[in-house]
Amino acid sequence: MNRADGAASMAEHGAVCPSLVETLPDIPRPVLPYERLRRIGIDTGDEYVIYLHEDSPLCRAEGFGAHSRVQIAIGERQLLARLNMVRGAMLTAEEAGLSEPAWLRLNPQPGESAMFAHPASIESLALVRGKIHGLALDSGAFAAIMRDVVARRYSGLELAAFVTACANGHLSLQEISALTGAMVDTGLHLHWPYEVVADKHCIGGLAGNRTTPIVVAIAASLGLAMPKTSSRAITSPAGTADTMEMLAPVDLSLEQMRRVVERAGGCVAWGGSIGLSPADDVMIHVERALDIDSEGQLVASVLSKKIAAGSTHVLIDIPVGPSAKVRSQAEADSLAACLQRVAADFGMRVQCLVTDGSQPIGRGVGPALEARDVLSVLRRDADAPADLRERALLLVTSLLQLIGVTRNRDSARAMATQALDSGAAWVQFQKICEAQGGMRTPGKAAQQYPVLASVAGRVAAIDNRQLSRVAKLAGAPMAPLAGLELHVHLGDCTEAGQPMFTVHAQTRGELAYAMEYVQRHPCIVTLAAGA
Repeated sequence: MNRADGAASMAEHGAVCPSLVETLPDIPRPVLPYERLRRIGIDTGDEYVIYLHEDSPLCRAEGFGAHSRVQIAIGERQLLARLNMVRGAMLTAEEAGLSEPAWLRLNPQPGESAMFAHPASIESLALVRGKIHGLALDSGAFAAIMRDVVARRYSGLELAAFVTACANGHLSLQEISALTGAMVDTGLHLHWPYEVVADKHCIGGLAGNRTTPIVVAIAASLGLAMPKTSSRAITSPAGTADTMEMLAPVDLSLEQMRRVVERAGGCVAWGGSIGLSPADDVMIHVERALDIDSEGQLVASVLSKKIAAGSTHVLIDIPVGPSAKVRSQAEADSLAACLQRVAADFGMRVQCLVTDGSQPIGRGVGPALEARDVLSVLRRDADAPADLRERALLLVTSLLQLIGVTRNRDSARAMATQALDSGAAWVQFQKICEAQGGMRTPGKAAQQYPVLASVAGRVAAIDNRQLSRVAKLAGAPMAPLAGLELHVHLGDCTEAGQPMFTVHAQTRGELAYAMEYVQRHPCIVTLAAGA
């Protein structure tokens, strides 16, 4: 009989396993005073890293080796870090170096000491192994896993194992709902004094398409409460929060966010500064690195944020196109059905709107350039991108119907159009920006280079993914003025030598980097010659 069978047999007969250790010995843990902690200044992203010399007595005392997981505590402040071993004069044997995220999290002060130890075993990994072997997980299992994920107890490899085990249709509808609830429970859950709290989300995959600030402004001008929390870019040239940051501060605390909504009816804030569904923020980095974005994980990611934000009515834009995230109508229908069924488990009303994802929306791709498009539409400029205006009006029309302001589509469209054309939405947007800390004017990149059509013809295709890649290579979103400006759309006729898009960069090196990619990918914009 193996150990597991023996334990099961004893449990069936009411037997109790006696403890083999009545009391734990008082094990001294190595400590280092503040004076021996070094701020290395290395940005390790969202990973905590500790650096020890190869001759460090900590390694000998605790058996630490390269890539070990190390528990570090200063009073009540603690974290799990990955160990990197160093040689030479970077550190002495008696010192410990901390990466920038680890130093900021622990915030060591003079007079304090840091304690080092091996972390406790991660019990929830047994549940992950069960999922790898095809077992279904319940809400309790997902809760245990998510608690360990948020506490950063999982290594990158272990987190990748969990993400992979849940991908490719390996989550049932019940499991998706359980995972969603567990993700919500890892962070704050906002509550608002409004009967209706409106929200919208785009599944993504389109370059540009920065409708959110416009939708929030129109909705708030019509008296709706729309406290919008948005994400920063992970693999795209700009997230909504990155674009909005060109126009107003977005790093709002919960109390600041409440005050903004009370004053202006809506906001566009960065969700990461508030702590909504932090498990999603951890997992999404692994999902993107693995290029895994399966239906179940996408649904849990989107809905956990909306539920945690206190939204009651959510409109979800699902662009469908050959180079969008969702490629077919059948895929869109399946995703929409899953979103609506899981949302119903949490008492939230969701409507999915399948839209054209065949080409970018607007002209700008990158934080500052997209912000300029947003301002152009709200200010009703004569040359404002018509497709961005139309997409925003379409979304507000559907949102008004979903909430029940009016069931008549023509009436909802008229209300949205009037709010935009009268200037009410522009006035409301300025109120939102001022309430968030003051309105800003986006700048322009110093380096610009037009990409010209080699022949005359008609624009037959635009590759969203490659266009976004160009903008990222130019520096977006880290260089917020970088990106590209699109000059043509599907069906447009061009002449040889006419600019198709202009690459924007803040340095000559980044411009050259992006243009080298453009040179190797001549079909980012495809022309039907002679059309």
